[in-house]
Amino acid sequence: MFDVISAFWLQHAPVLSVLLPVFTAVALLLIGDPAGAGGSEASSRQRWGRRLAMASVLLGLFMAINLVRHASGGELLVYQLGEWPAPFGIVLVLDRLSALMVLLTYLVAVPVLWYATGGWDTRGRHFHALFQFQLMGLCGAFLTGDLFNLFVFFEVLLIASYVLLVHGQGRERFRMGVHYVVLNLAASGLFLIGLALVYAVTGTLNMTDVALRVGQLTGDSAVLARAAALVLLVVFGLKAALVPLYFWLPGTYASASAPVAALFAIMTKVGVYSIIRVHWGIFGADAGEAAFAAEAWLLPLALTTSVLGVLGALAAHSMGRLVAYLTVSSVGTIMAGVGLYSIETLSASLYYTLHSTVVIAGLFLLVELMAAQRGDALDKLRPAAAVREPVLLGLMMIFGAASAAGLPPLPGFLGKLMILESSSGLPAQAWVWAVVLTVGFFTIVGLARAGVIVFWHVQPDEGTGNSSSGSSVKLLSAVWAFMALTLAMAVLASPVKRYTDAAATQLADQAAYARAVLGVTDGAPASTTRPYDGARVPAAAPTPAGATPGTEETR
Repeated sequence: MFDVISAFWLQHAPVLSVLLPVFTAVALLLIGDPAGAGGSEASSRQRWGRRLAMASVLLGLFMAINLVRHASGGELLVYQLGEWPAPFGIVLVLDRLSALMVLLTYLVAVPVLWYATGGWDTRGRHFHALFQFQLMGLCGAFLTGDLFNLFVFFEVLLIASYVLLVHGQGRERFRMGVHYVVLNLAASGLFLIGLALVYAVTGTLNMTDVALRVGQLTGDSAVLARAAALVLLVVFGLKAALVPLYFWLPGTYASASAPVAALFAIMTKVGVYSIIRVHWGIFGADAGEAAFAAEAWLLPLALTTSVLGVLGALAAHSMGRLVAYLTVSSVGTIMAGVGLYSIETLSASLYYTLHSTVVIAGLFLLVELMAAQRGDALDKLRPAAAVREPVLLGLMMIFGAASAAGLPPLPGFLGKLMILESSSGLPAQAWVWAVVLTVGFFTIVGLARAGVIVFWHVQPDEGTGNSSSGSSVKLLSAVWAFMALTLAMAVLASPVKRYTDAAATQLADQAAYARAVLGVTDGAPASTTRPYDGARVPAAAPTPAGATPGTEETR
């Protein structure tokens, strides 16, 4: 019985990772929102809604761990929806990179949702259902093997984020929410233009099929392909908050509620992931005349983003904005490794992605805990009432600052060291080293400035607000969970680095993707053209002896 269940789960693992949050969200909507009831019924709805939401994310975390365990063997698991073969049908592709990002999503989601159940989920309607729809969009974006469905999952997660951003209401949230919606709608329109250009020159939107066809383009078609690559870079650069498209992020993240801002820490990584997929997997070394279309832009933008992000953190007038600017700076550091276009630097960037996402999410929650004890000043960086738990919160602040700045032996230090070491001998080594080291120093300065103001510049006559009570163990435990994850990344740095090395190597092996997704063995496109009507029909897709259709071992 166990073998049957295990085989069923393995066969349908990619789609189950997307369907789990969808079914949970529908169930939560059927239970109803506590705000729509009164008395004991509202209490019952709240209790069952929280239980169901937490059970779902815990199950999702368990599934994500198993996805990583399966992907670590090197097997590409391809799920064909409706059993339509690629590139004609929709496919989900599980590889090392997508499995890692799904796991990261749930590692952030579990403590964030636990924190939200401490009271934030009652400050607006349908928080838990929207949270699940956000997870559905994130998992789908990481698992899809099709560019158009990447757009679809982008829209799903963005629509959920629009409502989550204004959760709890407030004038500032609505003001920033309008900016956020308008910018992302413009980006969505540009996304469709980029997809139209890709389809115009390749006749397909399946990522693997596009990668094969782009390498055969010449002349004007190759020029259009490069234009499409740059259009998509603009779209994903906006999502990832690259210069000059980062200006929306600091105000938006700083105005969101603490658990929403912490969840949004993974949102910028969707943009980073998409840049890696498109500009490594499609417009990489095998793209012929369109190869490395973004190479001249990516590294300079990344280094500039890192510098401007840390300068914004130094100038921030609130702790929320400070952490938001550190989010921007961390994206720049990640993209510096991606923009160097080597497997070693990409692996280092993936490791640093894990670290930065976990640390930033934890800092957003910690900022809210400190703000709740500072009276009327909240998270403003000005003298205010003393916090009730200066030792506990101070130590947590020191740990978060040390990790964000990259002090040894924490994973921030290891991640930056990996980026510096992997860039040795490359033409841009001097720029990368100068920026990474300088940004790390000023990150320490910015966080130290915030700590001095919060814990040393105390005014006893400041309004008390919420400062009369300490933080609950429930809220603190969510931050402790992120701290524990940070320590685990340092302890397990060697196996994690081996995994990211393998993920970067696998991503560069386009022949393996062609075999697994399209059944192509000779590097030719997966479809041929019928002379009488132009309709494409799938070519033969041989399956290696002893292998399951739709999968292929990467050797």
